[in-house]
Amino acid sequence: MKKYPEAIGPYSAYRRVGHLIYTSGQLPIDPETNEFSSDKIEDQTRQSLLNVKAIIEENGGSMDDIVKTTVFLNDMSDFNAMNEVYKEFFCSPHPARTAVAVEKLPKNALVEIEVIAALDK
Repeated sequence: MKKYPEAIGPYSAYRRVGHLIYTSGQLPIDPETNEFSSDKIEDQTRQSLLNVKAIIEENGGSMDDIVKTTVFLNDMSDFNAMNEVYKEFFCSPHPARTAVAVEKLPKNALVEIEVIAALDK
């Protein structure tokens, strides 16, 4: 069983090119239920990052291998709450990050997160 959800459109959840992994934006979809785990930004952020983590680990890496993240928020007022959960997943040196508010996310998610990871193998 997959530990991250399948893509919901004509794209891949990730692509690996040599030592680099590029993920598509990971919505907060629980791969077991194919639904959002909650309507709270904290829970949705955690699920999005767990999906990212599963992709990276499937390729033999860890969250420490992530060099760049992009966080898309439905509402920038959720930034601080998202950030509290986000910092649980990353150690120093933290990946570079861009965070932007967008008008609307797929499936009306509150957050979507994509990453680039550089693996040693």
